[in-house]
Amino acid sequence: MAVLLEAKNLSKSYTSGTRELNVLAGLDLRVEEGEMAAVVGASGAGKSTLLHILGGVDRPTSGEVLYRGSPLSRMSNGALARYRNREVGFVFQFHFLMPDFTALENVMMPLLIGGVGSRPARERAQELLGEVGLAERVHHRPGELSGGEQQRVAIARAAARNPRVILADEPTGNLDHETGAVTFAVLEKLNRERGVTMVLVTHNQELAGATGRCLRLIDGRMEPLG
Repeated sequence: MAVLLEAKNLSKSYTSGTRELNVLAGLDLRVEEGEMAAVVGASGAGKSTLLHILGGVDRPTSGEVLYRGSPLSRMSNGALARYRNREVGFVFQFHFLMPDFTALENVMMPLLIGGVGSRPARERAQELLGEVGLAERVHHRPGELSGGEQQRVAIARAAARNPRVILADEPTGNLDHETGAVTFAVLEKLNRERGVTMVLVTHNQELAGATGRCLRLIDGRMEPLG
């Protein structure tokens, strides 16, 4: 399989007062197209930082991220925004749904931002919400949905623009075991049936073990797990 996303010698440091905190230190990672990979690590190990850099939300202190062989560092601000909107979907532990909008409107939002017309955006959002088992909940606002339902709305939103890769940050972290399993099954289905590449970071060893490849982030670098 072709390499879709690659990190080369990635480092990220933050300055706090007079102290420099090295979160990533020469990290290398290759993710193949269609792969489902999990990254585990202790709190503060840099898992979320890694996803933000892979998704073009943050920039590394040094090193490079390549998407289909092209370095993100050479993209203009406009090109990077298009990368985030069209090529990458994000799922967070805290779903960040807009509380005043319905499930349908939340899923439509990235499509409308990307210039898709209202009618096709609505049809696409309805299709996705049906796929994640929420066809009867499309007109409910987040506050009227359970935690698992809200996370499935977030997954549908992430998939709205048919991204090549979804980056999921603790997607089941706030859910009970049964609800988390349902949520993971939705992500797995997107990977299996639509070929969406997945990179998940998680504390859940059982979830991580159910993916195609499991890695550990430790001391700012990546190593195979097991």
